[in-house]
Amino acid sequence: MKWFFPLLLASALNTLADKPNIVFIYADDMGWTGTSVEMIEGNPKTKSDFYQTPNLEIMAAKGMVFSQAYSPGPMCTPSRAAVLTGKTPAELHITTPGNGRSGGSKKMMTPRPTTRLAEDLPTIGTMLQAEGYATALLGKWHIGRNDDAGLYGFNLHDGHTENASNGTNADPKEIFSLTERGIQFMEETIKVGKPFYLQLSHYAVHAPTQSKPESTSKFETVSPGSVHKEPDYAGMTWDLDSSLNQIFQALEKLKIADNTYVVFMSDNGAPGNRRKPSNTPLFAGKGTLYEGGIRVPLIISGPGLKTGYCSEAVSGTDLFATFAAWAGSKAGTDESEDLTPLLTGTTFTRNTDLLFHYPHYGQGPMQTPQTALISNDWKLLRDWESGTDKLYNLKTDLGEKTDLSSKEPEHFKKMVALLNQRLTETDAQLPTQNPDYDTDAATQSRRNRNR
Repeated sequence: MKWFFPLLLASALNTLADKPNIVFIYADDMGWTGTSVEMIEGNPKTKSDFYQTPNLEIMAAKGMVFSQAYSPGPMCTPSRAAVLTGKTPAELHITTPGNGRSGGSKKMMTPRPTTRLAEDLPTIGTMLQAEGYATALLGKWHIGRNDDAGLYGFNLHDGHTENASNGTNADPKEIFSLTERGIQFMEETIKVGKPFYLQLSHYAVHAPTQSKPESTSKFETVSPGSVHKEPDYAGMTWDLDSSLNQIFQALEKLKIADNTYVVFMSDNGAPGNRRKPSNTPLFAGKGTLYEGGIRVPLIISGPGLKTGYCSEAVSGTDLFATFAAWAGSKAGTDESEDLTPLLTGTTFTRNTDLLFHYPHYGQGPMQTPQTALISNDWKLLRDWESGTDKLYNLKTDLGEKTDLSSKEPEHFKKMVALLNQRLTETDAQLPTQNPDYDTDAATQSRRNRNR
């Protein structure tokens, strides 16, 4: 891995050296309760009862845990595109990894989404390059059919990569090789006096479940939990967590820990359904807009940050404006809020409520066209098949069990109007009624599945 940077004046190097470095560790399919960090302080049900992530616990103790953080979408591609640009999937029209078009057997006709990012869109990469940063995105890309991170502002990247890793038996998910290459990038960038942005987009903990043999063995003798109990999945989680320690040690060795922000987040919730409620106390999982599909761990540590817990509703789209603020850039989008006030304990007011839009069918029976709007503790969830909207109070009903639309008619009416307004503002693609839908055939098909 070789680098070339143009000759810079000493004054310019000094200015760049003052800018903080940013390390973004992006997990794949890690659920809100997929770590041993309590996501709500004092509530042991909001952490895993089996998986162990001691390094995330250390990071959480030194930084801030966001109790109500969301991925921009319920699947990888829309979330990754949204984080990269600070724009919601609804506005990008990147709302599912595939082509999105449903067949004639479904009740709704779903839109065909955009399959690649426009190259003229500002991204985290181009924004930080403009501020003098060296940028790297290593690991999973999975945006666009033949694109890669090099088209969107990253000096170093792994090309067009998707879900499959190219690991070995000793490192099956490439967790440690990715981390080693990331550390090498940090070392070489520091030598030339530039600040850096390093994004490690891990393949873990996405299926297939793979871990170092000794990591799986570690959990084969541990008593299983009531929610989580798989030794191989626990081993994969342990491997991912272990790589964080390598990052922290490298930052100390390079003497840049005091000038580096570290962000840990997942791209969407973990898979989950009624038969395997692995996201308990949240309902459902990946591919849905229930909390299990979009509420994810977000932990941030770094210089000058307040430690503890934050209960504000935030989204992965907010990372764009936050990274911009750290770098001294004025770049931003309507969908991206600067989180530095929350991180430093000053006044924060969200300007735009959080919109989530998945107008598609997925592989599971619960993965149907949905739209959601979250405003603080309130959530409106629209089911496009039934044409119904439900209202939940997430502070008192994490599991989304009680529809309050009839008990809170004024609040319900307000949220419906806001959701419709946001869909119009973002020019969201909407599902439509399928004129050829056979109700009798669909009913019989459901009966056959449930036998």
